[in-house]
Amino acid sequence: MPATWYQAQVLDIEDVNSGVRRFFLKTDSAFPAFQAGQFITFDLPVGEKRLHRWKSYSIANAPNDDGLLELCIVRHPQGMGTAYLFDKISKGSTLTFKGPEGNFILPQNLESTQLIMVCTGTGIAPFRSMIQEVTLKQIPFLRMHLIFGARKVEDILYREEMEKLAEILPNFSYDICLSKEPSWPGYKGHVHQVYLEKYKAIDKQNLFYLCGWTKMIDEAVINLVANLGYDKSRVRYELYG
Repeated sequence: MPATWYQAQVLDIEDVNSGVRRFFLKTDSAFPAFQAGQFITFDLPVGEKRLHRWKSYSIANAPNDDGLLELCIVRHPQGMGTAYLFDKISKGSTLTFKGPEGNFILPQNLESTQLIMVCTGTGIAPFRSMIQEVTLKQIPFLRMHLIFGARKVEDILYREEMEKLAEILPNFSYDICLSKEPSWPGYKGHVHQVYLEKYKAIDKQNLFYLCGWTKMIDEAVINLVANLGYDKSRVRYELYG
């Protein structure tokens, strides 16, 4: 079945740091409802090959009735797609995309689940969508724990928002790991140390969601399944590249 393509207008673009931008889009009325955690795929005019043209990005905001999408995108030095988005796209531009797609969505049994979300960089996007959905709709949940990894302080995405939620939302916790910040008062190094420390005792209520680059996810799956002994069904992931 051929894909259905839609149009989105760029309402705004916000620089987060030297390599990351938030893109705010308004979709056309035909775009169907999406679920928190899903992604869309752009068809960008950057070549003839689908490999170069089709670029997928997780939606970073909760589902809404206004056709609004937020994407959090990191620029890749050799990436034709992000070069186009960063250099050619501005407020008022139109983008062609398909979706929503993906099964990396909230579990239905949140009331009996400790959801541990592990991410690096822009891998936080689907988790932000999920957390917003739970918060806005006041969906009952047992516990949510967001573990975010980056290199430096300026690379922390949605920090103020998540810190505020950790203060006001019961049973939501938030930890940051920085690998290139010696003076950082929190966890130093990579995200793996946090879940290895806090969830080494197997609990059937624990459900791990992983999002980020392949290397991080591969290591996390080995840690959780092979080393700690969690069942594969308790580990789900979304690969970025």
